[in-house]
Order: sequence, then structure tokens, then C-alpha cells
Amino acid sequence: VPTITPPFHFQIPSKKITSPDDIRKFHDSPTSKNFLGFIVALSESIRGRKISDPCHESATVSNIVSIIENLSLWVDQIPPVQQSSRYGNISYRTWHERLTENAESFMLQFLPEDLKPSTIEIVPYFTDSFGNSSRIDYGTGHETNFAAWLYCLARMGIIKEEDYQAVVARVFVKYVDLMRKLQLVYCLEPAGSHGVWGLDDYHFLPFIFGSSQLIDHKYMKPKSIHNEDILDNFSSEYMYLSCIGFIKKVKKGPFAEHSPLLDDISAVPNWKKVNSGMLKMYKAEVLEKVPIMQHFLFGWLIKW
Repeated sequence: VPTITPPFHFQIPSKKITSPDDIRKFHDSPTSKNFLGFIVALSESIRGRKISDPCHESATVSNIVSIIENLSLWVDQIPPVQQSSRYGNISYRTWHERLTENAESFMLQFLPEDLKPSTIEIVPYFTDSFGNSSRIDYGTGHETNFAAWLYCLARMGIIKEEDYQAVVARVFVKYVDLMRKLQLVYCLEPAGSHGVWGLDDYHFLPFIFGSSQLIDHKYMKPKSIHNEDILDNFSSEYMYLSCIGFIKKVKKGPFAEHSPLLDDISAVPNWKKVNSGMLKMYKAEVLEKVPIMQHFLFGWLIKW
């Protein structure tokens, strides 16, 4: 990740992508390559490691973890209201409003003095990371905003390369836990989901990081996701298994019917192939799709 140097020109980020031509322009840009490179570097940092493995935890990482824990506490304080519709509990709007009101002060907790002006640029990525308050939905575009927010911190040198393992194993794991809690408590709708043709209605990145964790694992193969004992015993250590376990908990019926793509992937011979396939798919299905990327923001840290 190329880090920035003064003078800084932080700006309010805005949307730029409206057409397939814009996607091509983005795809060919250094920005796109650097951002995808950041995702790959995060994936590599957790390769062959369990979530609980010791790793370097900086003050910034600990601070971000406590921010996410705070957001999770608010869910307990703002219970869902009784309503007739199945999806989209309006209490989520109250939660999201509190997030928006506090986002800047959260950032100021760990930004050094000279980088405090960056809040105008990084806060929008952060607030967009947890779903959309008017539509009460969440999907891979919002998840990409969270990765973009982390990328901005890396660009500013606040997150360094030695933090990457903790960024995945501490920060990202906490983030996914929070998102699952929000999905279950407030019944968030999947945003522009591919339905059964996506990996999952909400997430993509934990499948990338999770498959990297399992590369060269002695016993667990991609087909191990069909073994309930393995899911029960190892979900807390491996993100991929935790994703599968969560899907099985929230979806009824045969796995091959509600998650055909994940079922197909379980036949791939090894995790290395799964991981490289996931990265290609993320690029094609998320970063190169107009309906997702039309909402993506560009500023000075993530240049158009």
C-alpha cells in the first residue's frame, strides 16, 4: 500500500462510477490494483493461521476492536420494535443514526494530530460499512466499504504491514460478528443479493480470508464443510467454517439447494485453489459490478 506524504489534500469523497466504461477505467487504474493488492496482503497475512494465534496487536488495532465492541453494545441498548414485515426492523435506523453521530469522535481516538483533518474523507467509508439505514439492507458493497476504510488507514500509515494479521484475526472477525448480530436482530435485507447464486447473501471477504487460513491444513479439506463435527469444533478458529456454520443456521433445507455455489466449491481439491478462485470472483462479482460499485466513493486517499 503506497503511503501518503504531506501536504495532505483530504476531501469529501464522492461517487464516480455509473457505467461499464467507468468500471473499466477503475479496473485499469493504480487505485484498483493497490486496493486489490491490500485484500491479497490481508489474505496472505492469515494464511495457515488460526484466529486465536498470537499476533502483533498495536494500540490502533485494539482501539478499533473496542469501537466495534461499542457498536455491538448499542444493539443491546436499541432492541428491535414489534412490526409486521419480516425484513428491515426500523430500530436499525436508530442504531445507524447513533453510529453516524459518533463516527468522527471514534476516528479522533486514534488519529494523530496531523491526520485529524482526514475524518472528512474516512468517516463516509466507515458509516457505509454497516449497511444502509434507509433501505435497512447490507451486502458485499458495504463490506467493501469497511475494507476501503481499513485501506485508507493503511494509506495514512496508521495500520502498518505488521498489523495485517491482527486486522484480519481481531478487527475483521469482530466486524463480521457485529454484522451477523445486526442481520439477526434487525433483520437486514440482503443488498442486491444474487440469491442462491452468490456465495452468501451478505458477505464475501471472510471466504477469501477463511480459505487462506486453511491452505495446507493437514486434515481439513474443502469437502470438510459437510462434516457437522468439524463445523462445531473449529468454527471459532476458522472464518470459512464459521461462515458455513452461520449459513446452515439461518437457512433451511438442503445445503446444495440454498448454497449451490458453496456446495460446488466444496468439491475443489485444495484450499489454495479455493482461495485464488475467491479472489478472482471478488474482483469480477464485486469490484467490477456497476450495481455495487456505483455506490463506491472516491476521494484523495482512494483516487478516481
